[in-house]
Amino acid sequence: MNKIAIMQPTYIPWSGYFALMEYVDTFVILDSVQLAKRSWQMRNKIKTQHGEKIISIPVYTKGKRDQLISQTLVDQSSNYANNHLSLLKNSYSKAKFFNDYFNQIFDDKTYSSNKLSGITIGLMLKLKDLLGIKVKIINSTDILGIRGEKANLMASICKKLNCDTYISPLGSKEYLDASNSFKENNIPIEYFKYNHPEYKQLHGEFIPYLSVIDMIFNCGKDSLEIIKSGIE
Repeated sequence: MNKIAIMQPTYIPWSGYFALMEYVDTFVILDSVQLAKRSWQMRNKIKTQHGEKIISIPVYTKGKRDQLISQTLVDQSSNYANNHLSLLKNSYSKAKFFNDYFNQIFDDKTYSSNKLSGITIGLMLKLKDLLGIKVKIINSTDILGIRGEKANLMASICKKLNCDTYISPLGSKEYLDASNSFKENNIPIEYFKYNHPEYKQLHGEFIPYLSVIDMIFNCGKDSLEIIKSGIE
């Protein structure tokens, strides 16, 4: 079997992203599509003493409307990396497993790349390994001969990789249902359903849909089992 999921790279993704990664045989990082401003491609949420907060990687976008994710450059002049690390330390230093994992995730090379995808994909791969997820990872920029947009592009990637079943988030159902691309290529689609599990957090009542680092710092080695418990 070769169940495939295709997702754009995200900055320190939420637990559902890794649940999908755990569920499939091949996970394609879709870095060959246009960057969307103010998207999860460059930002995510953490939990602070004052509630949830979005942290973002600043990138150059002026005059670059059509740039791809793989081409997007980071504005290193903003000191964003030190700001993020300082905020993470202030927010999670009292978490049970913070000292076990912080330096593993955020080392001297974490923010060294001048490319957005270099930072986001590097962190995703590090988190995947830390969680213990065994899956084949492929960047779409490394797949030759794929073409099209939206459903056509997804089907093109799946066909190229000899996909048995395409595993899609529910959010893509509308545009996939409106296309015949997968039917024409005899590739079945399965929609991935995920119920966000609750776990013990710092700073008051449980807040869902945060970056997975919130779970890792609070739950440690149990994180993958908690993530998997949300898969229907």
